Amino acid sequence: MSRSRHLAQFNIARIKYPLDDPRMVDFVENVARVNGLAGKIEGFVWRLQDDSGNAMGMTVYDDPRMLPNLTVWKNIEALERFVWKTVHSRFYGRREEWFEPLDTPLVMWWVPAGTRPSMDEGVARRAHLMAHGPSDHAFGWEHLPAAHHWKSARGDAPKLHLREHAA
Repeated sequence: MSRSRHLAQFNIARIKYPLDDPRMVDFVENVARVNGLAGKIEGFVWRLQDDSGNAMGMTVYDDPRMLPNLTVWKNIEALERFVWKTVHSRFYGRREEWFEPLDTPLVMWWVPAGTRPSMDEGVARRAHLMAHGPSDHAFGWEHLPAAHHWKSARGDAPKLHLREHAA
């Protein structure tokens, strides 16, 4: 490949309760912690944020209950390490407490290194994924053969036989 590229990811979540509701306290009080951790992961490049340091005050889909998240990573391994191998995975595991189920909450795509995609681009890529399925233009975890932690976290990894070793 002649050009360096990075992985952009856009995901959304519709909150069940207002952010100041006591049922949201564990989520809200840990956003800065989880975002701070992402920024320390080798391979993290950029995160969309407003003056508050996060994107929870930004509106997407004209829905004030929809929380956007848009990040760029050097590679899939860095994003996977953050999502599945840090404290983020504990909060991800609790998402049903705070968020309504959504069809296709996540989309990823490759961008030239140095690119900072807009939220509008994330919305457009998600719409493309929903309308046309995974392609090089817009995809999910399943479109990335190198996404091993995702498969393990979802229970899709091949099961080892008793005599096989993991490494």
